[in-house]
Amino acid sequence: MATTPSDPKKHALKPADAEPFRVVLQKLRARLRGDVSHMTDSALRKTRSESSGDLSSMPIHMADIGSDNYEQEFTLSMLAAEEGTLQLIQEALARIESGVYGACLECGGRIKKPRLHAIPYTPLCIDCANQRERH
Repeated sequence: MATTPSDPKKHALKPADAEPFRVVLQKLRARLRGDVSHMTDSALRKTRSESSGDLSSMPIHMADIGSDNYEQEFTLSMLAAEEGTLQLIQEALARIESGVYGACLECGGRIKKPRLHAIPYTPLCIDCANQRERH
């Protein structure tokens, strides 16, 4: 893979062209932060019997325990994915601020607008993303 050129601003979007992407990224960040907060609350909630107010020592069916554990693990894995996306969004917003948004971090070339519209937080052009997936 190629190295980033000394001046990534050469292939970056102009500030006026990057502004709509900033708005989209900020909205996406706000939505994901809400989702992450909700998922965190869900993953850390009490067991089914505690949440229903049943604090007796009556045994709980094993299938219920298995379902609760599965739901919690699933939520935690989704939470990890959402946190990763939030990090990519933050990095994209930082690239807008520094004037290098739209330049591929891998090869330094321009990331085409259709790709940015599809994945506004992407740090890579399609060629570098495909190459990374193959390896």
